[in-house]
Amino acid sequence: MKIWIYLIFITFLPGIELRGSIPIAILYYKENILLSFVIITLVNILLIPIVFLLWHYILILAEKIPFIKRYLDNIQGRASRFIDKYGFLGLMLFVAIPLPGTGAYTGAFAAEIFKMNKKKAFIAVAMGVIIAGVIVTLASAGVISIK
Repeated sequence: MKIWIYLIFITFLPGIELRGSIPIAILYYKENILLSFVIITLVNILLIPIVFLLWHYILILAEKIPFIKRYLDNIQGRASRFIDKYGFLGLMLFVAIPLPGTGAYTGAFAAEIFKMNKKKAFIAVAMGVIIAGVIVTLASAGVISIK
């Protein structure tokens, strides 16, 4: 049980998430591959609504600081056409990339900055998490190689 608490804790770490906890579960603790994928991926998905709420309040505070507000407005302006056109798919693929810093935290941040529909953004981020989970699990199990 201690192992799973530790793995869940790792999954909650921004920038690491399931990209770190699945390999640790499979390679270090020798946990069941399917069980590791299911539990850790579900935990990462359950994190998404919390992260949406967190980013919402951080951005409310940040927008009260003029230079940060200008910076956020600039980012939103430059990327709005891309997000409007490819928003759901683009967000999903970004989260699916199994690299540190491209998970649920960053996906929720992008969705919040670009004021995406929360339901669609949740689904896009969740699908990205599932795809990343599959890729990381297959790589950890030695089925595929990521170079």
